[in-house]
Amino acid sequence: MRTFLSAVLIGLVALLVPASAVAYWADHELGSADRYTAAMSPLAGNPAVQGVVVTQAARGLSGQIDAGPFQGGVDALLGEALHSFVGTPAYRTAWDAANRAAHAAFLQALTTGHGDAVTIDLAPVIEQVKGVLVEDGVPLADRIPVTHISVKVMEYDNLGALRKGFRMLQIAGIWLPVLTLVLAAAAIALAVHRRRAVIATGLGLAVGAALLGLAVGVCRRLTLDDLPADVDRPAAEAVYDALTAFLRTTAWVVLAIGLATALAAWLTGRLRRTP
Repeated sequence: MRTFLSAVLIGLVALLVPASAVAYWADHELGSADRYTAAMSPLAGNPAVQGVVVTQAARGLSGQIDAGPFQGGVDALLGEALHSFVGTPAYRTAWDAANRAAHAAFLQALTTGHGDAVTIDLAPVIEQVKGVLVEDGVPLADRIPVTHISVKVMEYDNLGALRKGFRMLQIAGIWLPVLTLVLAAAAIALAVHRRRAVIATGLGLAVGAALLGLAVGVCRRLTLDDLPADVDRPAAEAVYDALTAFLRTTAWVVLAIGLATALAAWLTGRLRRTP
């Protein structure tokens, strides 16, 4: 009976590993403006994301200034300025500010049910570009309106279900990881053969980590395949990978811990049998 209960608990541990990681991720990573901004910050140097920012900002600003016969030249200057700007520290600062605002809008959508996409407002970027052009003495640069141009990086359906799921994950963010550790300890304590239970628990952790990695990969494919035509796929891939980096790292760490634990317990048993 004890062996059976231990096996059941180990099976639960394997299933709870991915659930615990996702719950912690939703609560402590997506739920935190600082961690969300830190995760998105490296994307400032991603060529695909930079291309979307330049394209959308240039498209939004094109024609905003009535330059008459010089309109083409002014638009060309704006394009060149945007391409140059995305490689500067000022752009990274503006990018972080835009993502912090996007995080607030995302949480508001989950709280109020308004909105169906994750968007980034390029107003901070445009404001910085305008300042650079004015300092460089570009004609009519002071007339550039700091408009709110949004870049859609992720779209989601059935916001109501997403809101409920996110709320449940936030509540479980602390308790599920603790429960997983308690069940692992209980599985070993209940077992008749402790060393075998340690090996099985380590393998259970490894299986759970593999399930987590598989889930992240499957969700990536499903999310990207469901993107509307107006969303840039390479940029969306970069965003998804940035947001789920914690989950992928967690999967590898837990996999390593589980296999190391199982191997250590197995080697200990072999050494004891050695005369």
